[in-house]
Amino acid sequence: MGIVKINDELHQDIRKASSFMVRSINAQAEYWIKIGMLAEANPGLSFNQIMAEQMKVADVEVRKIASV
Repeated sequence: MGIVKINDELHQDIRKASSFMVRSINAQAEYWIKIGMLAEANPGLSFNQIMAEQMKVADVEVRKIASV
């Protein structure tokens, strides 16, 4: 485990997002880092496609919402 130096503005954004997303500040930062890494490694995929693939990897069945 290491220490990552980030500027104060980004830290505040992480703190605010972590509150909204019900994650710890560290978990929120780790989430954003992981998604950013996956986005760089897969530039042709959208955020939604990346998330769908990660759900498959985690063996989570995502159900579609029925149209009204």
